[in-house]
Amino acid sequence: MKAIIETGGKQYYIEEGSIIYVEKLDHNPDEEVIFDRILMVNGVSGRPYVKNVRIIGKVLKHGKQKKLIIFKYRPKKSSHSKQGHRQPYTKVKIERIETIQ
Repeated sequence: MKAIIETGGKQYYIEEGSIIYVEKLDHNPDEEVIFDRILMVNGVSGRPYVKNVRIIGKVLKHGKQKKLIIFKYRPKKSSHSKQGHRQPYTKVKIERIETIQ
């Protein structure tokens, strides 16, 4: 089964067994996480979400992405600033897509 889910303000195309990197979730590693904001399952879309379907995943780890450098330069002012940012993420393995009766 294939689906499109929404989490962290982003949309992800998933299948059973796929691994995705989502915005940081408040779950510990080796815990189950349930996604209930499902936009589409097997070509059937919802308005706005599909009902009676849930997706269960397993949190593998938490981490931070590569560093992004933010450099601001003000011409003719002899002024600049340099700042770095690392966005936190959660690595999730999709275990199953199931329907609820």
